[in-house]
This record gives sequence, structure tokens and C-alpha cells, in this order.
Amino acid sequence: MKTALLSVYEKKKPPITDFAQALLDRGIGLIASGGTADTIAKAGLPVTNLSDIVGEPILEHKVVTIDRATAARMLADENDPKELAEAEKHGGIIDIVCVDMYPLEEEIARPDSTRVSVIAQVDVGGRNLLNAAAKGGRVVICDPADRQRFIEWLDAGMPEPEAFKDELAAKAMYVVARYTMALARYLSGGKYEAMFGVKAQDLRYGENPHQGAAQYSTGTADPLALDRFVQVAGSGQSFVNATDGDRLLRTATRIAAGFGKNRGAVPLLGIGVKHGNACGAAYGDTPQEVIEKMVEGDPLAIFGGYVLLNFPLGPEEADKLLHHALREGQDRRLLDGIIAAGFDEGVVDLLKRSTDRCQMFENPALANLSLETLDLSQQWRQTRGGFLTEDAPAFVLNLKGEELWQSARAVAQQENDLVFAWGIGSTSDSNTITVVRGGQLLANAVGQQDRVAAATLSMWRAVRSQHDLTQGWTAYSDSFFPFLDAVEVLQGNGVTLIFASSGSLSDDEVRRYCAENGITLFMVPDKLGRGFDQH
Repeated sequence: MKTALLSVYEKKKPPITDFAQALLDRGIGLIASGGTADTIAKAGLPVTNLSDIVGEPILEHKVVTIDRATAARMLADENDPKELAEAEKHGGIIDIVCVDMYPLEEEIARPDSTRVSVIAQVDVGGRNLLNAAAKGGRVVICDPADRQRFIEWLDAGMPEPEAFKDELAAKAMYVVARYTMALARYLSGGKYEAMFGVKAQDLRYGENPHQGAAQYSTGTADPLALDRFVQVAGSGQSFVNATDGDRLLRTATRIAAGFGKNRGAVPLLGIGVKHGNACGAAYGDTPQEVIEKMVEGDPLAIFGGYVLLNFPLGPEEADKLLHHALREGQDRRLLDGIIAAGFDEGVVDLLKRSTDRCQMFENPALANLSLETLDLSQQWRQTRGGFLTEDAPAFVLNLKGEELWQSARAVAQQENDLVFAWGIGSTSDSNTITVVRGGQLLANAVGQQDRVAAATLSMWRAVRSQHDLTQGWTAYSDSFFPFLDAVEVLQGNGVTLIFASSGSLSDDEVRRYCAENGITLFMVPDKLGRGFDQH
């Protein structure tokens, strides 16, 4: 390899001069455009400015690298003597192209960006260089992280050259496609849309063993993105395992947002899910208290579940998770997965299952949940022949908000329980009735076709787990009550505080009934606070 063409927007992080020096040390000559050439030259390194070959920039730097001869030097077939001879007329083959483009997506995302500022960040020459280099089978580097990889590959004698070049070319085309789509989306006002991702891992199987599956990353900087969780034990994930993990994060961050808005701090949390829906959950002051209340909520359902804890697990917490409130005849609780802020030394071995079925993941970011960790990115769902998008549910229950109607004030514990129930119910399959008391989920009746069935099921699940019906419970409904029947079921089984949305013709009847029966009622308009999820 004799010649490299360098044209990068970001010249300092990492320094382009380091890469330039590495190339020179290996006998590779440098051509660079504009500011890149200036940066390399100021470092005292020999470089040919592209303008000396193609002419000075045109239209105040809008046209810098576009040139037929330069394109030919990247496109000429290295196995075709005629094309090689033609490329030699213009300076010979360009073997390596290193390009990163103007930050278009970042500019579009800036709150104060304008059409003028966005168009100014559209990189024409960079895309042309990447396209030509990829088509020509050159080494094309669009990711600064690949610069050192290339040097190491070069020093190793260029093993499997076609595979290496294809991998880099594919990444370049992915970057170009994503970049171009950002502009198409912006100029069309959202008429054109696409989702881009890089495979993070192949999954063991899909929802059923006969289905293949994979997990992709969009490249977000979100510290709570699924691919940021480090697996420390267990077999490979399945599709269901990954969706359970995602649902756990949705519920945990929604609860955290509620506490962050209303209390300014997020308590210790423990959540267990089955089929994506919380079947055990608690908040409290100590890890031991949280785990005890979480597994006591529904000991039957949480067996074989997936658990998330926003604190590290030590030996005592691990023992509680495995042995507290076991059903008769069990020697330990079986869990399919545990996600935590961390695992103390030796704890993973304590929690392992003999079949390696218990997957364990850690992410220190879980210890820092807050109002700001709520995921507000656009949501997607595939449909036959297309897909749907919707804005993320941005509503966060505000106990002091003007939109909240309440029949009476509630004590602090009830308010905390209400925030907790709202976070669980609004991330469970609708229709949902969620019942809590004292920082503990007692029952989560999800996915029902009518609200009275959800209310009845919630009471049945709570009784099955031997919770005391004489205590005052808090119930969350993810929408309004179209009839009084569901409220009657809740009132007859110890519920003393209900949260629901308003917007039903039965609203006044519900309010009168609650007032006559000593139930504190909280409501927000259905258009604002309805909590349907996974519909």
C-alpha cells in the first residue's frame, strides 16, 4: 500500500496526526483535504494538500474533494492493467481512504438548529469518497476506532484481505445510509423513515425455539441501553429474555421518574417480571427489605421470573433472593435472570443454577436512576407490510400538578404507593389494575379485555398470595371506569385509594360512589394520563 487519502471533521479526538504518523512510518504517502492537510502539516509531517491536485476549493469550501481523477484513483480495478495505467496518469492508486463526515445528525438534534445550519452540515464530498472507496475495494475507514485496527492488520501481514476490506466497506455504507436517511427524514418532515442498527449478538432463539432471533444496537449513548449491560453468568439470551430485560427497564425507569419528580430521590427498587409484566415489586430503605417484599408479593408467579435490582447484590441479598418466602417443598427459588447494579465477589456463584439457566447482568448505571433516565426516544412496532411509530409516553404523575384532581389529601405513604403503582401499571399490558400497599406490589392484573375483569383478577391474585383484605390498599387503573362495577369490586376488597383517568360518562357516578364509601380518588384527564402499554 502506497497512498492514503485523509479527510476528517474531528481532528483532535483522537488526533489525526497520530494516524498520519503511523502511516508514514510504514512507508505510506499522505494526501489530505483542506483543514486535515493543515493539521498534519503543522505537526511537521509531509502531506500533499488535495487542493494541489484538484484545485482550490470552490463556492467557499462547498466543493473540496469532488474530482473525476481522484474518483478514478479509488475506483480503478487493481487487477485490470488498462485501468491501472489510466489511474497512473492521475497519480496512481489511492489504497486507503480515511473519512469522517460533518456532524449532521447532531446538528439536526440541536434545539436551536435552523434549516440553514442543518444544510451547512451536509457533507457531500465525504459521502462521495466513502462510496467510491467502498466500490473500488479500497481500505475505507470511517470510524476512528478502526484506525488502530488497520495498523495492527497491516503489521500482521494483511491476513484475509477481502474479508477485512469488506467489513470496513460495509460499515462505511451503513454510516452513509444512516447519514443520508437523517437528511431525508429532516427535509421530508418525517415522511421518510427507517431504523438502523448494528448486530449486538445472535440470540439463542425467538419467542419459540423454532424461531431465529438477534439483538441490534442503534448506537445510542444511553448508559441503560440493553447492549450496555454486561453478562456475568448464564447461557445465551433468547428473544424473550431480552424483551423481559427491556420491560424491566421500562418499569424501573418509570417508577424512578415518578419518585424523582415527586420526592426528588429514587428509593431502592426490586422488580420481578413474567412475560414482561411485573409480578413482584417493592421499594424500601434497605436491600433486604426490598427483596423480601418483592418475593412475598406473589411467590408463585415470581418463580422462574426475571428480576431487576437498582443496587448491588451481596451475599445476604443473594440468600434472601433465593430462600425468602419459599413455597412448601422448595429448597431455593429458581430465577431465569437477575439484573443488578453490581454483584459482590462470590455472589454470582451463589446465584448460579446447575443448568446455567440463570442469566446475570450488571450495569452500575442502575444505581443512578432519576427523572432524567426515562427513555423518551421514538417507539416502533412492526406491522404486516410496514411499521408504526409513536412518541414515547412522556407523562409523569405529578402529585402537585394542576391536572391532578383529588377528592381528599392522602398521607405520604399512600402518595408514594400511588407513584409506585402508576409506574408499574403504566408499563404493564393494558387493560391493567395494579394494587399496592406499603411499598409492595400485591397484585398486577394485566391484559384484560374489560376493566371489571381486571379488578376481579387483581383481587383474586392478592388473595391467592394471602394478603390481608382488611388493610387499606391503593389501586391504579390505566384508564377510566366506563361503569361502576369495577370500582365496586375494588371497594369491597379493602381498596381505600384509587387512581384512574377521567373522561368517562360515569365519572360523576364514580366520584359520588367513592365519596360515599370512604375511598380517596385521584384522577387526571384521559388524554393526558391514560397508561395503556403494549396494546
